[in-house]
Amino acid sequence: MTASSYSSGRRVPKLSLAKHLDRFLPLVGVFVLLLLWWLIAISGWVNPVLLPTPWTTIATLFQAMVTGTMAIDFGTTVLRTFGAFVTAALIGVPVGVALGSSEKLYRSVEFLIDFFRSTPASALIPMFILFFGVSDLSKVVIAGFSAFLLIVFNSAYGVIHAKQSRILAAKVMGANRWRVFKDVLLMESLPQTFIGLRSGISIALVIVIVAEMFIGTEQGLGKRIIDAQQVLNVRDMYASILVTGLLGYGLNVLFLMLEKRVIHWSGK
Repeated sequence: MTASSYSSGRRVPKLSLAKHLDRFLPLVGVFVLLLLWWLIAISGWVNPVLLPTPWTTIATLFQAMVTGTMAIDFGTTVLRTFGAFVTAALIGVPVGVALGSSEKLYRSVEFLIDFFRSTPASALIPMFILFFGVSDLSKVVIAGFSAFLLIVFNSAYGVIHAKQSRILAAKVMGANRWRVFKDVLLMESLPQTFIGLRSGISIALVIVIVAEMFIGTEQGLGKRIIDAQQVLNVRDMYASILVTGLLGYGLNVLFLMLEKRVIHWSGK
């Protein structure tokens, strides 16, 4: 064995080890956060009643999920979030694609889309309560409206900014307007549309949680958080906040995986 082949053979395990270690990089921030949380909790800087240790919070989370009612609250919030998101996506994607395919039509409603998209959804809650009351429908409608605006904007943006070179190439090859729309414009808009869908489900979850906090309801993570805060049940409050964050992160990861699978050709 030559010196070069020997040295290259020695480098392979190191490179392989480095690649395996890179997979754990996202966990570094998690461990740092938990360590800081634990150090602050035991330092005495904060009243222990107001800030339990992370291990106590995690134990409370598992106990509430297994033997308590957190699983019911979790399921209720998930159902409301997906109800709002699916409704917004089924309406928002076709509307966004239709608006994006006609620049004049999009410009005619651009102000309305940007105006409502820039208005905090929480500020519209009283208006939706007037129209839909304090039922579950109002929570789904509020969240769906917020998600709808994001999905429409991103879908339209994706169609408007489709690569002109591919559109021209399709026309040169004899494709009619429908084929150009279906095979070029629609496919080109998918990456931006998925950004809108991912943002839409995130904002739907946020608005559902806020609505559960301030609109009368019997179940839901938002209701659980505000109830725990009012009776100073801080362990349950932190556990509920933690599971809400995990839910949001999980939904984001799910859509990233779906995006990579559906539009694997993006950027090529």
